[in-house]
Amino acid sequence: MTLPLPPASDLAARMGRVASIAAAHADSVDREGRFPRETVNALKAERLLGIQIPAELGGEGAGFAVIAELCSQLGQACASSAMIFAMHHIKCSSLVEHAEDNDWQRGFMRRVAAEQLLLGSATTEGGIGGNLRNSICAIAVEDGICRLEKDATVISYGSEADAILITSRAHKDAAPSDQVMTVFLKGQYTLEKTVDWDTLGMRGTRSDGFLFKGEAPAEQILPKPFAEIAAQSMLAASHILWSGVWYGIAVDAVARAQSFVRAAARKSPGTVPPGALRLAEVANLLQMVRSNVVAALKAYEEARHDGDRLSSFGFSVAMNNVKLASSETIIDIINQAMLICGILGYKNGTPYSLGRHLRDAHSARLMISNDRILGNTSNMLLVHKLDTRLLG
Repeated sequence: MTLPLPPASDLAARMGRVASIAAAHADSVDREGRFPRETVNALKAERLLGIQIPAELGGEGAGFAVIAELCSQLGQACASSAMIFAMHHIKCSSLVEHAEDNDWQRGFMRRVAAEQLLLGSATTEGGIGGNLRNSICAIAVEDGICRLEKDATVISYGSEADAILITSRAHKDAAPSDQVMTVFLKGQYTLEKTVDWDTLGMRGTRSDGFLFKGEAPAEQILPKPFAEIAAQSMLAASHILWSGVWYGIAVDAVARAQSFVRAAARKSPGTVPPGALRLAEVANLLQMVRSNVVAALKAYEEARHDGDRLSSFGFSVAMNNVKLASSETIIDIINQAMLICGILGYKNGTPYSLGRHLRDAHSARLMISNDRILGNTSNMLLVHKLDTRLLG
C-alpha cells in the first residue's frame, strides 16, 4: 500500500525546528570549523534524511522541488548545514532514480529511511583535477567481494557519514570514463586523513581528504554505469539543490539588508534611507535567482522519465546554466547587501553581519568550477542548437 505524502507545510514545520537549532549554532560552526552535529541530529530526529526515499520503502517520496525548498529554508540559518543536507539528498537521488529492481539497493534505501543514515560523497580524486567523470582508481571484484583504494582529496563530511557513495573505474582495464559507483557502509572502510578542510567558507561541511580503503560484498556496486547516474539524476540534483542552498544564503542576506533599511527609515521619518534604492535592486537580483531555480525544476520534472532527454546536450546545457547563474548572482546579491548595511554588515557579531554569508557564497563558483562547466557547455554548443524559446 502506498502511503500518502506529507503536506509541504508539515515538512516545512519540521525543517523550521531544525533551522532554529542550526541558526543558534551557525556562528560557532563557522568560527570553529566544526561539523554541525546539533543540526544533523535534529535532521535525523525530524526524519528528514529519508524523505526522498519512496513511500513503499519507508520514506516519504519527496521530489526535488520539495527538497530544494527545504535546502533554501535551512540555508537561511546555516549554509554548512544546508549543504550537508543537499549533498546527502544528491546521493539519495542516485539510489532513488536508478534502483529499478535491484534488491540490495532497495534494501539499503529501506535502511536509509528507517535508520536516517547520512550519505557522504567521494567523487573527486587526486590526479584528475576535479573532473568527477573520470577516475584513476579501479574497483577489484573477486569471489563476490569488491575492494577499492582511492586517494579522495575531498569526501563530503567523510568522518561523519554513515555510508559513502564512491566512484571508481569499473575494473583495472577500464577507461578513465568507464566508472561505477559503490556504496560502502561505515565499518566496511577505513579513512586515513590526508588533507585538512581549513577553508574560507562552508567550514562546517568538514570535507577533508582521505586515503579510502574499502571492502564489501560486490552487490553494493550500483548496477548502472556512473555515466548514466551522473547525466540522468546527479547533474540536475546537484545544480538544483545546491542552488536552493545558495538562494537561502542570499535570502537571509537580503533580509538583513531590509531590516537595516527599515531601521534607518524609523530613525528618520519622511526621508528615504540611502540604501533603499540599492535594496530594490538587490530584491530584483534575488527574484532572478528564484526564477532560475524554478525554471530548472520545471525542466527536470518534464524530462525525468525520459532517459534520452536527461542525457541530451540540451538538458545538460540548461542545468549547467542554472548552476552558473545562481553561483555568480548570489555573490553580487551579498556584496550589495553588505554595501547597504555598511560597517555593521562588515563587522562580526551584529544583527546585520554578512561576512559568513559572503565567505560561504564564494564556494558556489568552485563546486564544480564554473570555468570547467563553461568549458563543457562551450563544447556542447559547438554541435547543439541553443534553445531560445521563451516557453519550453
